Amino acid sequence: MTTLIGVSLAGRDVLLVGGGPVTARRLARLLDDGAHARIVAPELCDEVRELRRRHDVAWTPRRFRRTDLAGAWLVHTATGDPRTDRDVAAACERRRVLCVNASDGAHGTARLSAQTVSGDVVVGVVSDAGVDPRRTARVRDAIEALLTAGRLPLRRRRPTALGRVDLVGGGPGPVDLLTVRARRLLAEADVVVAALLGPGAELLPELDPDTLVIDVGKRPGHHPVPQDEINALLVEHARAGRRVVRLKGGDPFVFGRGGEEVRACVAAGIPVEVAPGVSSAIAVPQAAGIPVTHRGVASAVHVVNGQARPSRATLAALADPATTTVVLMGVAAMPGLVHDAMAHGASADRPVAIVESGHTTQQRTTHTTLGRAVADARAIGVRNPAVIVVGDVARAGMLVPALDRVYEETG
Repeated sequence: MTTLIGVSLAGRDVLLVGGGPVTARRLARLLDDGAHARIVAPELCDEVRELRRRHDVAWTPRRFRRTDLAGAWLVHTATGDPRTDRDVAAACERRRVLCVNASDGAHGTARLSAQTVSGDVVVGVVSDAGVDPRRTARVRDAIEALLTAGRLPLRRRRPTALGRVDLVGGGPGPVDLLTVRARRLLAEADVVVAALLGPGAELLPELDPDTLVIDVGKRPGHHPVPQDEINALLVEHARAGRRVVRLKGGDPFVFGRGGEEVRACVAAGIPVEVAPGVSSAIAVPQAAGIPVTHRGVASAVHVVNGQARPSRATLAALADPATTTVVLMGVAAMPGLVHDAMAHGASADRPVAIVESGHTTQQRTTHTTLGRAVADARAIGVRNPAVIVVGDVARAGMLVPALDRVYEETG
């Protein structure tokens, strides 16, 4: 019977006997765990030599001696000679030092598990009878896939004195555009303060049934929870020892008021971090076959909040043929934006694309120009959420004509 235990090797002496590729793999892992590693081997392969150089690992260039065991908490032997490895394992047995025998795990007193990490959860897989590294690796990979998808119960069950807040970017909508970190943080969350724009509606039913979900989503003309109250919610639940995820569409720092929430947490002494998300400013045009930069067409991108009065920089970008201007939350403000742009030198023929509900089955792309944009949008009933792209990259068929038609037909 094999007992699987978690052992901290940080700062502890670990001896590696042998200098080949197996030692290289294990040395890298042990160094990541903070072990104080040293090597005994007549020669080192290039990988071990490089690790030794980068991490200042002590190397004794000779064959193993029993006196090398002095001070070791763990020994790993991988000389390539089964007899030598058995001798090292036997010497460890006599000294009561745990030993991993890479030649034959059954003749060592310890085994390194096939391991995966998700946040502060470490999962290790070993075989109880015999050694079958390919099997344990496959089981580990299957568990890792579930952890990555946020499908395992990662929530803490013991309360802590002080929780934390993670601002998580949900991306433009599809769950499979969430980052791995975002999925993990959501699986660990006790409380999710969510804007349902983005992946919320599809994702939240997958959360642990005990997870508290608070909908603070802002929609055009409808702001049910003021920002100050959202900030207070984050602080309140974190102070109660809960792990809080503030889930937003797009990226928290792209017109998501994430900076205000970070400052509120810092002022209250709450640990806070930000998990970036795929910004709709890039991803939604991309979904419609529109690259926001393209060699020889657009060499700069200007992202603007459509609800704000255009700045000098925005007006210059709208008139600059080498710049793409991406307008978020700009449907209602489009008449004023178009008027100001043309009043400051932007051509009425400047291409415009309006992409509604990007990355969803309701996606629709309208290609027009500055001069016709307002009338065309009114005629077809353009609605939020929508991203407006101004610039030559927005010209119909600019990238791949066939692709552009496909997006319009299926939008």
